[in-house]
Amino acid sequence: MEKLQWQISVPIFRNTVILKQLGLAIGIPFGLVVIVVALASGKSVYAIYGLALIAVLFLLTWLLVMAIFRGRYEAEFSMDDYGVVCRTQAKQAGKNRIINRLTIALGLLSANATAVGSGMMAQARQEVFLPWKRISKVKYKKRSYTILLRAGLMEQIALFCTADNYPQLERELMLRTGHLSGKDAGRIP
Repeated sequence: MEKLQWQISVPIFRNTVILKQLGLAIGIPFGLVVIVVALASGKSVYAIYGLALIAVLFLLTWLLVMAIFRGRYEAEFSMDDYGVVCRTQAKQAGKNRIINRLTIALGLLSANATAVGSGMMAQARQEVFLPWKRISKVKYKKRSYTILLRAGLMEQIALFCTADNYPQLERELMLRTGHLSGKDAGRIP
């Protein structure tokens, strides 16, 4: 197989795969916090201040993502005989490195192990490799030109494809993994 490589710029707040992942990672925990604060506080005016503070935090985070990353995820992918690689494009990887190091430094200064761990984990995920033999689940999303690959519990890649290369990548993945698309899943030879 010849090595397939491509780069893509994905809008963070308009892509359904990214929005679902954000909803799971951020929406559920903060949703639970909002419910607990609303129920536990009764009619206290301080609860409204707390909820407003959470809303301002979300707004500032959105502004930060729009200002620094232009609201886009810049990724590059490659597929070869060994597996699939997903990495952040060099320019965005540099910005990520700065933000991750700042998160680690601020976490160390404030003795916040969670912030330190978050910065370290984010930096470690700048490049992800999945070998063909470890891929256990493939989900094809033709409408958004996205293919979701899963190996272990925490090993996953979302292949954001272009309209031009999606059919070729889908065929290659079906051949390499044996995981057929939804319409063909019942016809496994």
